[in-house]
Amino acid sequence: MAGRIYLITGVMAAGKSTVAQLLAERMARGVHLRGDVFRRMIVAGREEMSETPTQGALDQLALRYRLAAQAAKTYCEAGFTVVLQDNYYGRALPEMIELLRGYSIFPVVLCPRAEVVRRREAGRGKTGYTGFAVERLCADFLRETPRLGLWLDSSEQIPEETVESILQHSGGAGL
Repeated sequence: MAGRIYLITGVMAAGKSTVAQLLAERMARGVHLRGDVFRRMIVAGREEMSETPTQGALDQLALRYRLAAQAAKTYCEAGFTVVLQDNYYGRALPEMIELLRGYSIFPVVLCPRAEVVRRREAGRGKTGYTGFAVERLCADFLRETPRLGLWLDSSEQIPEETVESILQHSGGAGL
């Protein structure tokens, strides 16, 4: 029996990892698939994303998306509910949805306010905004990303509340 794929996206420090982990834990058979793991597997020749990425960085990003989609579909076919999280900005969101066509997909876009993202970024153990301005990236993300799926301003929510909102809107409590 095939499961569902929750596709979680948003800017860096929007809360994707935390929310995805909590959501996957709520499932009877849940997988938290971090798309970024495929970027980190490249140990030589990796090209990092920036505000003006190289063609190599864009090619590696497309590869990362394809690998994540294949992994998500494989888990889904094995009967798992997959929570796939990564940065799908602009046209990348509909492209990722297309890569997952034929599966039960529930896209979720976390879009906290820029000042909340800045505060979350300052309080976490990793730095995502090297070469990116928080306000610009948030504004560009909101302007360029098609309004597909559930858009949640999680600025005033704790992660557990965000997960509850996702489950309420998707009808997927404990799938």
